[in-house]
Amino acid sequence: MQDSYSLVLEILKQQDQLKMSIFQQEELASTLRHYSQNTVSFMEIDKLCQEIISVLNKTGKASALQDDSIKSLKKTGQLLWDILLPRTIKDKLKSSSILNLILSIDEELINIPWELLYDGNSFLCLKFNLGRLVRTKEQLTPPQYRSFTSIPKMLILANPTNDLKSAYLEGVFIRNQFDRKRREIIIDFKSTDIDTLYVKKNLYDYDIVHFAGHCEYEADRPQDSGWVLADGKFSASDILAMSATVTLPTLVFSNACYSAKVNTHLLDIDYQKKSYSLASAFLFSGVRHYIGSIRRIEDQVSLAFSKEFYSQLISGKSVGESLRLSRLKSVNEFGMQSFAWTSYLLYGDPNFVLFRKIIKKPRQGIKKYIASNKKLVLKSSLALAAVVMLIYLATWLPTLRPSTYFLFRDAKKIFLTGKNQEVIGLADRIISKDAYFLAAYPLLAQAYENEGDKENALKSYFDYALFSEKKQDKKNLACAYTKIGKFYQNQGDYPKAFDFFNKAINLSRAHNDKLNEAVALRRLAVWFIDKEDYAKALELLTQSSEINRERQYLYEHRYNLACDYFDIGLVFTNKDDLTTAKEFYNRSLKLFQGLKLKNELSDYYFNLGEICLFEKQYQKASDYYLQGLAIDREQNNKPNIISDMNMIGELYVEMDNLAEAEKFFHQAQELSKQIKAKPELATSYYNLAQIYKKRGRINQARDFLRQAQEIYVEIDFGEYESIKKELLSLDSPE
Repeated sequence: MQDSYSLVLEILKQQDQLKMSIFQQEELASTLRHYSQNTVSFMEIDKLCQEIISVLNKTGKASALQDDSIKSLKKTGQLLWDILLPRTIKDKLKSSSILNLILSIDEELINIPWELLYDGNSFLCLKFNLGRLVRTKEQLTPPQYRSFTSIPKMLILANPTNDLKSAYLEGVFIRNQFDRKRREIIIDFKSTDIDTLYVKKNLYDYDIVHFAGHCEYEADRPQDSGWVLADGKFSASDILAMSATVTLPTLVFSNACYSAKVNTHLLDIDYQKKSYSLASAFLFSGVRHYIGSIRRIEDQVSLAFSKEFYSQLISGKSVGESLRLSRLKSVNEFGMQSFAWTSYLLYGDPNFVLFRKIIKKPRQGIKKYIASNKKLVLKSSLALAAVVMLIYLATWLPTLRPSTYFLFRDAKKIFLTGKNQEVIGLADRIISKDAYFLAAYPLLAQAYENEGDKENALKSYFDYALFSEKKQDKKNLACAYTKIGKFYQNQGDYPKAFDFFNKAINLSRAHNDKLNEAVALRRLAVWFIDKEDYAKALELLTQSSEINRERQYLYEHRYNLACDYFDIGLVFTNKDDLTTAKEFYNRSLKLFQGLKLKNELSDYYFNLGEICLFEKQYQKASDYYLQGLAIDREQNNKPNIISDMNMIGELYVEMDNLAEAEKFFHQAQELSKQIKAKPELATSYYNLAQIYKKRGRINQARDFLRQAQEIYVEIDFGEYESIKKELLSLDSPE
């Protein structure tokens, strides 16, 4: 859909001359059209193009040099303006109030940076909504263009090679940007298992495709240039082959860098040719608009540019205007010197609008009816609500005994105060009255866990699974499997944990239970975090967060989305990407605070404190740790308190306050013995060994290492071997 009038600047190359005309696209076709003829030196033009490349490649140097670079870019751009365009064309471009400019050029002219022509006041790409249309000598079948759908579909392909964290984040942020636009656009996000077959099978289902990843250019065989995927390239020749049978998307945004280059932020002399090699394949195949990046730019700038583009596009702006406004915002936020605004080219009509604002007319008829029949409507509504409630109670609730519900409500309230023994008593009373009141079992098990009674905790989780199975309640059964898996993982029994997580995933998928599928995927991701397989963990967390994000209007899914973001933060913490980790931790915090949850924030405070520890901000780390410890003490969560003590002790070791560190490690040791928490006890022994090593008391260090080793031989053979080596390396006894 075209939005308004456009200027068309048509330029043809004939030997050493340029023939050009400028006209308004919406004007009636004239019998005669004036064109200007301009004799030029293409050798001189090539030299000026090289100068522009040299200027753009200075990005990121000292600020004084950047100021000089802007001046150089303006001077070179203005000289190109003067050489390329005759006076009549320049006057028309300067005086025109039309913002859309279609640059219709011969294929031989694509290497000229038309967007950077400078008229003395502004660059063309900042003044106009500029798009390129290219005439080619190729004999091609007329492309099939995609028809418009009422609700467009968008596919985001992010980081298919799993080595560009920024590309993954770009995809996530663009997807999240459309959260409130679900009625206007359907978004599918893919960041794992993106191979050539996936792209070939699914590309034609979408109106918009955004690609964030690597692109490779083959100078000898341009048809083999293309996007780098998990198993190879999706090439220009693949695109052309597909066009014979399917209609491709309307818009493709290829935010890719050329991975074959060593310095991907630098431009080659043939950078325009590289961009066009892939663009032409899409355009010849029926893609109406192609936006391509000509080089790699800073991650933050690239992300901001993409977000602004889609924000403008979905608000009803044309493709060209959305791109120009993104350029201008980039200039305002990052400065003209960043040159990010120069890094994108649009092929296609800039005047094209994908999203129209829908103006809804008020439905007065129904309002008048309600106003005049309030009593009747109220009675009918109450009757309908009563019927629905009775059906719900009879069908879904585990029991119809009011006293049981009151007991369960009281148990949940008391649980939050940390009075675990009272919770155990109330939960036992509920189960004795009604063994099929399934919600009581996980509450009972968690209370036992908090008390360190692992035997009864595990028994309660298995009872939960048993009665869920007897009741044929597949959702609760999947939930029970996940909780059993988490229990085994906390005890260091990883094989059993892995089996139960997979049982939960398979069962929930078989019954289309998205909530329990997402929870099990997240728990399995944490399993892989423990195994230091961060790529697999991120893949699973992407799947779970996508499920929860699409359903976050439901409380349980919103809660689990907060947990997803938290665990994604944990992945990036372990990968030493602390900036990204903080970003996801804070997203998690906002969701938890929005849900008015407090007890879930303990882990948040400790993980944020750990980041401060890495950054050597010890006071901040201490403040965060103490906030987390206060929450765990309030809930009397003994396993968490032990972990808290160990982490606080490690902080004091880092601060070289060994006396305070030893005090916290001993507290962790005593509480671990009290509740028979083997992994936590092993950690306490190991930490105490490090204290005594620092003091030079080798015999005591050796004793604590051996005690830790005796536990690890049962639960973590890798740690056992590590301690074995450490023992061998110790000096002779005192």
